[in-house]
Amino acid sequence: MARRREKKSWSSRKKKLWLVICLIIITSGLYAIFVYLNTRNTGTKFEYTLSDKSFGNPLMGYVPSAEEKTVSEDVHLVYVDITWKELEPKKGHYNWETIEESNQFKRWKKEGKQVVLRFLLDYPGKSSHKDIPDWLGNEISDLGDAYSTSYGKGFSPNYQNKLLRKYYKDAVTAMGQRWGNDDDFIAYIELGGLGHWGEWHVHSDAGIRQLPRKEVRKDYIAPFQPAFPKAKILMRRPFDTGLEGDFGIYNDVFGDKSATKTWLNWIQNGGSYDQTQEQAALKAMPKAWEKAPIGGELTSSQSMSTLLGNNLDELTDEAKAAHLTFLGPKVAEDIGDGQAAYKELLKNMGYRLWVSGLRISKGESKVEITLNLENSGVAPLYGDWPVVLYLCNANGKVLQAQQLDCRLSELLPDQTTELMASFAYSKDQNYQVKLGILSPMTQEPSVHFAMKGFEGEVMPKLATIQKDQKGTDK
Repeated sequence: MARRREKKSWSSRKKKLWLVICLIIITSGLYAIFVYLNTRNTGTKFEYTLSDKSFGNPLMGYVPSAEEKTVSEDVHLVYVDITWKELEPKKGHYNWETIEESNQFKRWKKEGKQVVLRFLLDYPGKSSHKDIPDWLGNEISDLGDAYSTSYGKGFSPNYQNKLLRKYYKDAVTAMGQRWGNDDDFIAYIELGGLGHWGEWHVHSDAGIRQLPRKEVRKDYIAPFQPAFPKAKILMRRPFDTGLEGDFGIYNDVFGDKSATKTWLNWIQNGGSYDQTQEQAALKAMPKAWEKAPIGGELTSSQSMSTLLGNNLDELTDEAKAAHLTFLGPKVAEDIGDGQAAYKELLKNMGYRLWVSGLRISKGESKVEITLNLENSGVAPLYGDWPVVLYLCNANGKVLQAQQLDCRLSELLPDQTTELMASFAYSKDQNYQVKLGILSPMTQEPSVHFAMKGFEGEVMPKLATIQKDQKGTDK
């Protein structure tokens, strides 16, 4: 009897063991199916690394003179200043061809570069001269004040004169008709209608009458808005204009610690305008950079070796504090350090867009792609340029393109936006996934991405989708 019970007990244990083994096999199979389905649903993920390299991009960076014969590869903006005398030597007759030729407009358009424009009425020089047309003297008896100062020699117009303001508006309107709707070629305008170098100040100790107050000052700002509807407009100081619209601000003395500190304080807190003694002429505009660019140029009061040597940290701090987008026509130069300082300053200007992650989810006949686009710069890209995702064949030829729902002008520093696209595809083919941001001028991908290993590309291959042999993406 004992042996029979022992035999029966062993048989029972054997059945239980087989049952456990079967349960393990079934559970393992179900888990494998779960993992497979989960992989199919959540897709394959790709992650990318933020680059610390310096490079140029459209609508930002260094802005050398448009008259330069050679410019650095990182340059995407060029600077054009025009005096009224150059523009309109005879009443109603504009010197378009000469200006466009000397500033190489055809060349820059062909290369996809854009312009920072400043229209001037007073540019100090070594000899006595006027920067407003001579014909104005035939119609305006009190035309202005000749001067000879430490700044140089020149002529400060009578900005109060109504006829001068009327003809000024006519000149701006004419420029707008010629260049204002020209495929975004004029990207930014630095308002330069008032003061020496168009910097909204005069050397009043030299007997020059003071600049006009708010109501008259407005007449040197307002004409540019309808004339150049596509351009971003910058003021030398954060003036309370009384006008609608988003204005940027520029500073022509970056690197001058005291002057730049004062300028930054105006932006943060507003204040009085020392040229007219108006107590509330300047208003606080601490978020101006979110809608319009901050620009300017390097100070001439210090040597380049000082600015980019001992004072480099101070200069880059100014760029960050200002949310600086562009700098010129006095730009950084190579000081014998292999352009290290030049590149460091450039890296602290404008936007730095990059894809931090991408996910691919494959269905039966469609593939869904989700990517995270981030901005690690100090400012946005001031233009809602098309962001396009491409599905290409294995050789990189574009098969499908989809514009993503993205407003680049609203992608501020340290922000991320999630973008999605869906493409028809075949599981029996290999594909590449590429990304591009299109310039309105060229209709071609033009923006470099701040991703390690992709810095030199404007249409980077972000991922590949391989044939669905094993039900996985690579």
